[in-house]
Amino acid sequence: MSAPSIARLKITLDDIEPKVMRRVEVPSPLRLDRLHLVIQAAMGWENYHLYEIRARGVGWGEPDPDGLHDGPLDAKKARLIDLIEDTGAKSFKYLYDFGDGWEHTVAIERFSDPVPGLTYPILLQTQGRCPPEDSGGPWGYSEFLEALNDPKHERHEEMINWIGEGFDPNVVDPETLVANVESLAKRWSRKPAKPRRA
Repeated sequence: MSAPSIARLKITLDDIEPKVMRRVEVPSPLRLDRLHLVIQAAMGWENYHLYEIRARGVGWGEPDPDGLHDGPLDAKKARLIDLIEDTGAKSFKYLYDFGDGWEHTVAIERFSDPVPGLTYPILLQTQGRCPPEDSGGPWGYSEFLEALNDPKHERHEEMINWIGEGFDPNVVDPETLVANVESLAKRWSRKPAKPRRA
């Protein structure tokens, strides 16, 4: 293949309502640490916490810098195409924030040739607003929405003070998310500067 193929991925945040989904296209040779950044940008997360990408019992993420604990394989040393070919997986899990436990299902929908003139990754589709960071995982987020939407709830005022007025889980800002993903594409596609002549 003369050009790397493009993988279309559907990313769904598990166990929450209303549904939060993103559809992206990324180069199949994309390193997994960069895939993590694409998911963060597309979803609207803020990259505050650790993550792990898991497929068929194998995990990739940030290994223990001291090497004292068994943990995930280094995501910088694996590519999306390696994950697909080595595990045979048609989908995999992306876990973000081990404390809150935000689990995402990433389905590999198809492969295609890159479109000339486009820079990847690209965010194609958005549905639902990403929960706020540190809102307690699916259970905590459900409680957060309940308190936010009920002025008589004992934690209503606390949630308003924390998140502000007007949080709507159904309303997403696609322009900002697209711009976030585009900034990664631009940064990763930069050509190295030519050396200056002395």
